[in-house]
Amino acid sequence: MFKPLLLCVLACLPLGAQAADKLIVGASPTPHAEVLEKIKPMLARQGVDLEVRVFTDFIQPNAQLAEKRIDANFFQHQPFMDEFNRTRGTQIVKVADIFIAPFGAYSRKVKDVKALRENALIAIPNDSVNAGRALQLLHQAGILQLADPANSMATERDIVANPKHVVIKQFEAPMLPRTLPEVDLSIINTTYALEAKLDPHKDALFLEGDKSLFINLLAARPDNKDSESMVKLAEALRSPEARDFIQQRFKGSLVPVF
Repeated sequence: MFKPLLLCVLACLPLGAQAADKLIVGASPTPHAEVLEKIKPMLARQGVDLEVRVFTDFIQPNAQLAEKRIDANFFQHQPFMDEFNRTRGTQIVKVADIFIAPFGAYSRKVKDVKALRENALIAIPNDSVNAGRALQLLHQAGILQLADPANSMATERDIVANPKHVVIKQFEAPMLPRTLPEVDLSIINTTYALEAKLDPHKDALFLEGDKSLFINLLAARPDNKDSESMVKLAEALRSPEARDFIQQRFKGSLVPVF
């Protein structure tokens, strides 16, 4: 009894119109959700109805993707995704690389890393991958020395030299901008720096280089990563329009890799 109604709905679509495929994508507020909102009209013209679901933490976007409550996410890099899969037993996969969001060191107490005091307090993220990434950045800046600078999973146990006896304290990544009044230096991901109205190129004492291996990516599940709508989403995120928006909106704070 419902077939005639379904046929009527399809037949009554305007000439040339397409029934939209729905995609729900989880993202951090800035910059990821902003980029997705920018390409939403482009996808709509291709028959993809994009819904952007904003998350302010690093756990739920992957948990909900694995549970099929969302279709994809756009907030993380490969080492973080690999570690999440390893520790949570999930099978989240990369669809496409999009941009580098460099880590930076920020301070309200010093304007030059050489001015760091003895026993300075340094805040870093508390998840294992980004903590290792922060320690790598501190190694590059000469604040401490790691046994293996290439080890992205380095911990404080891997510090072999600490000339100024700096003290490392870990915080949840979204909290790091709020630590600035209380610490000497805070290592903050560009995602949260931008949310806190920090300009990485103006406000950071030092940044990761543009050859960082921590590339932010579009992620999905094995069962939907090659779907037609996912392919269209990946192509839109890597389009000239998306690249121009990223470069103009974020003024070099993000580095497209396409």
